Amino acid sequence: MIEILLAILIILFLTGNLHINGFNLPHIVLFQINGQSITLVNVLIFVLILWALGILPSPFREIAAVLFILWLLTIFGILAVAGLSNLIIIAIIVGIVFSIFKH
Repeated sequence: MIEILLAILIILFLTGNLHINGFNLPHIVLFQINGQSITLVNVLIFVLILWALGILPSPFREIAAVLFILWLLTIFGILAVAGLSNLIIIAIIVGIVFSIFKH
C-alpha cells in the first residue's frame, strides 16, 4: 500500500514541477490564500501526505508530520523561502523510501 502511495506522490511531484514538450498538464488554480495560488496538484499532494501519515510507522510519522506542517506553511506563503516546498516534498518521499526499506 505504501509503495503505491509513494509512486503516486512521485508522479504528482514530477508533473507539478517538470514541463515536458507535447504533454501539457493544466495547472488548475482552485483558490488563492495570502497571494499564493493553491492548485489541484497541491491538494492531491496534501491528501496523499495525510494518507501517508496514517500508514507510516511511529518515528517516520512524527517526522513526516512536522515536515507536513512546514510544507503547509510554505504553500500558504507564511514561510517565504524559494523552493522550500519542493525540498520538503523530496524529504517526505525519501522518508517513505527509508520506511519501506526498514521493513
